[in-house]
Amino acid sequence: MAAELRSTFEGSTMVLTISNPEHRNALGPEMYAAGVEALNVAETNPDVRCVVLTGEGDTFCAGGNLQRLLANRQKPPQVQAQSIEQLHSWVEAIRAFPKPIIAAVEGPAAGAGFSLALACDLIVAARNAVFVMAYSSVALSPDGGGSWSLSHLLPRQLVNELLMGGERIGAQRLHELGVVNRLCDAGQALGTALQWADKLGARAPNVLTSIKELVGDATAHTLPQHLAAERDHFVKNLHHPNGGIGINAFLAKQTPRYE
Repeated sequence: MAAELRSTFEGSTMVLTISNPEHRNALGPEMYAAGVEALNVAETNPDVRCVVLTGEGDTFCAGGNLQRLLANRQKPPQVQAQSIEQLHSWVEAIRAFPKPIIAAVEGPAAGAGFSLALACDLIVAARNAVFVMAYSSVALSPDGGGSWSLSHLLPRQLVNELLMGGERIGAQRLHELGVVNRLCDAGQALGTALQWADKLGARAPNVLTSIKELVGDATAHTLPQHLAAERDHFVKNLHHPNGGIGINAFLAKQTPRYE
C-alpha cells in the first residue's frame, strides 16, 4: 500500500490520517505536501471548525523512513535538505493554522511523528502511547521542530535526556508534565479527540483563532507587547458579530450558535 495522508470529515472536524501501515506510518515527502494542502483547504472552509491528526491503526507515526534516508546518503545533500524543508513547511502550517488541531496518538510517536504531535495545539494520547526522539540512536539530530517544542515545554535537562539519550517517555509521564492534555484507553484516542473537537467547534471560531495566535506569540513578546496584542484581539472580538451572540446568549441563559 502506498504511503498517504488521508483526509476525511467527521461533522465539522477534518481528520488527517497518516497511513503507511507497512512501515508503521513512517513519513515521506508526499505526506508533507498533502498536509499543507489539506490545511489550506480546511482554513478556507467555514464548515471545518477543527482538525484532528492521527495515525492508521495502533501506531501514530514511526517518524522518517530509514531506508529512504539511507538511499538519500547516496544523493546530493540538497535532496535531504529539501525533504526536511517540506516537513518544516507542514509543521509551520500546523502552528499557523487558525483553527484548533488535536493530535490523537495511539502507540508509538517517534522522531518527526513526535514533532508533529508537539506542533498540534492539543494532544490526546492512549495510556499505552510511547513518545521517543530516537535520532541519536541512528547518529542523527532532530528535525520537525522537536527540539524547539520540547525546549519550550520542558526543563533543559529533561530535553537533553530525551534527545541525547533517545529515551522513551510514556503518555502518563507527559500528561503529568502538562505536554499531553488528555489520556484515554487504548483504541479510544481518535474518538476522544473527536468529542473534544465537537466541543471546541461549538465555540466562536474567531476567538479560538485569537487565542491560538496570542499563545503562539507569548514567549516572543515583551509584556507591553503582549498586553497591546491582548487589547487589540479583545476589541476586535467584542465588535465581531459573535461577540454579541455570545454575550446575549449568556445573559438570556441560552446556548449560543456562532457564525
